[in-house]
Amino acid sequence: MLSILERIDPDSDRIDLLVELVDCLRPRNRWAWQHADDPVQAVRTLTQLLKGNPTQAWALQRYLTTLLESRRHTSLYSDIGILSNDGFVTELKRRISYRFLPPALNDLYLSDALEQVLYDEDDHAWIRMVPTADWIALFDVIADAPAPFELDGRPADAGRARYVTLMGVLDAIRTLSCRICALGLEPRLVHSYSEIEDFDSPFLMQNIEVNRYLDDYARYLDGKTELPEDARHLLVMLDQCGEVVAKIRRSAQTNGTSVALTYLLVALQQSIERLHKLLYLVDLSGALPSAPTVDLDAVASAVATANGSFVSDRRLAAIALAGELIEAHNTKYQVRGLLRDNVDLLARNVTENASRTGEHYVAETRRALRHMFVAASGAGFIVGFMAMFKIMLGYLHTAPLVEAFLFSMNYSLGFILIYVLHFTVATKQPAMTAQHIAASLQKADNGRGLDADSLATLVTKVFRTQIVAVLGNVVLAFPVAWLIAMGYKMINGSHMVDPAKAHHLLADIDPIHGPALFYAAIAGIWLFVAGLVSGYYDNKALYTRMGQRVRQLRGLRRLLGAQRLERFSAYVEDNLGGLMGNFFFGVMLGTTAFVGFLLGLPLDIRHVTFSTANFATALVGLDYALSWQQIANASLGVALIGTVNLVVSFGLALWVAMRARKIRFKRGILLIQALGRRLFTSPVEFFLGPKDLATSSELIVKDTK
Repeated sequence: MLSILERIDPDSDRIDLLVELVDCLRPRNRWAWQHADDPVQAVRTLTQLLKGNPTQAWALQRYLTTLLESRRHTSLYSDIGILSNDGFVTELKRRISYRFLPPALNDLYLSDALEQVLYDEDDHAWIRMVPTADWIALFDVIADAPAPFELDGRPADAGRARYVTLMGVLDAIRTLSCRICALGLEPRLVHSYSEIEDFDSPFLMQNIEVNRYLDDYARYLDGKTELPEDARHLLVMLDQCGEVVAKIRRSAQTNGTSVALTYLLVALQQSIERLHKLLYLVDLSGALPSAPTVDLDAVASAVATANGSFVSDRRLAAIALAGELIEAHNTKYQVRGLLRDNVDLLARNVTENASRTGEHYVAETRRALRHMFVAASGAGFIVGFMAMFKIMLGYLHTAPLVEAFLFSMNYSLGFILIYVLHFTVATKQPAMTAQHIAASLQKADNGRGLDADSLATLVTKVFRTQIVAVLGNVVLAFPVAWLIAMGYKMINGSHMVDPAKAHHLLADIDPIHGPALFYAAIAGIWLFVAGLVSGYYDNKALYTRMGQRVRQLRGLRRLLGAQRLERFSAYVEDNLGGLMGNFFFGVMLGTTAFVGFLLGLPLDIRHVTFSTANFATALVGLDYALSWQQIANASLGVALIGTVNLVVSFGLALWVAMRARKIRFKRGILLIQALGRRLFTSPVEFFLGPKDLATSSELIVKDTK
């Protein structure tokens, strides 16, 4: 470190010596920042060396001033840590490509010079590890270093550095203001908050105020005024911009959103916050509140300065902003942060729509359970025919791609028919009910809603509703498939499946000697994905005003008439998610084996209701010539396939819903204890529900206040 200080050329604008100096401060082992590698000790050592040699301190001051004067500052303050205007997809591709091959650096810009100095992605971590008081002590030693006697008549280098930085910050303020104005007038934003057209846009007005403020500041720097006007009125405009962003975010919960709109809102919020912070740094009136996200009081007690509280706060804010810029610079090519900032709101809206759907899959009373059983039985009836159609389509022996298409359409159209007739496929429930439970968990975790006992009540309702739905599917799928197989034999004089095919159907549901449970887990994943697809299209229907778009189709109006078109458009907007979720679920089931064939991988699916129907078909095809061990094995296979379907889809859906809401439920043991008490004290009610006390048959969960 001492040898580097001795080699510093005060008038050089080469950055290599600064790189070497920072390398001395950087810990050599990122996993053990202690003892000799302690960055805190390294900074304090540098401070003591400079205190003991004022000439080297002045040389470093002059060297840093020369570096700052020879580079452009604006992009560092206005671009780093703020999303570009290119859009989410372009930004994602850019980050991925730059992770492998970074862009060429231009030494003319301070942001690119920072890339050469702080090139390690963990630099921000050890920099934050050093206390603010130590950084201020180091900066003070450099800034207060006296010039040699022969240069006493020149302007102080520290003053020149401050002036260069100030001009860069002022240019960044103008740039950010123009960007906020442009983003605030984007058609997507205006479309989402049309009320903004009823009054003067705060995004436009803040730009007018910024230009006026900067013009007055320029007159101050020229000596034409004593002090520039304070920026309090400008902050009012920025606060109004922030309120508009917050309103759009709230309305997205009910009106839907998109990745593009979410990206725009994130970039806009980042620009507003950065502009607020920069204004706080340059304002001379002392009337501005501290910048957002900067808790100055938390660190002020650790820092002693002699320039008064206002100057101290501004220095602390500058150091906090520097730390923020360094962290943003180190992580600017990370994909994780981009996804975290932009996908969270969209994922929350998707799961929120699924949560609302999940409410209708939870039965409150025994009467509601009977309704659920009837709806599930209807689905089992249709699945019995779908299983027969799949076997028949397999006999066509078409090309693999054609067969995958036919299987997909069989699944998709069958599931859509089940949905349109208001029947219920049991395995579709977990992906929806998990979202509803996650919403309740969030209330409990925040202390605003359900406690552990109330959550146990909700989980119990979900459990018994799920059991009843599975029984309804299975109880009717088996006899329907059996009747179809018997009817086929009576009409054609031969079995629908020969013994070889029947043994193959039984082998498909063998849980011990085959991969049936693995295939059931794949089906569980597709059930989970189908839930996300449903939520996505529900969100899309709201955001794009799907009903209104359908009503605008003149050809459809002539075909259906005004009243039918009105009902049809309302149905599409309310049920687009369910229709598309069922369609894509069928496609995923039908193409899994084909994709496995293309990749040479053992991929297939097992669904509990179809496995039940196939079991009945195999029984008839073998003329019931099965041992009790084979029947028990097949029955066990159906039960385990259903369990894996439910557990995988429910677990994934609950995990994603909790991640989207950023919650961690910490009362798991209390919840398990509450469930245990209900099971042992009222086992009948645990499985069958409470006796009907009212005539209502609603399948909803009323919020517990």
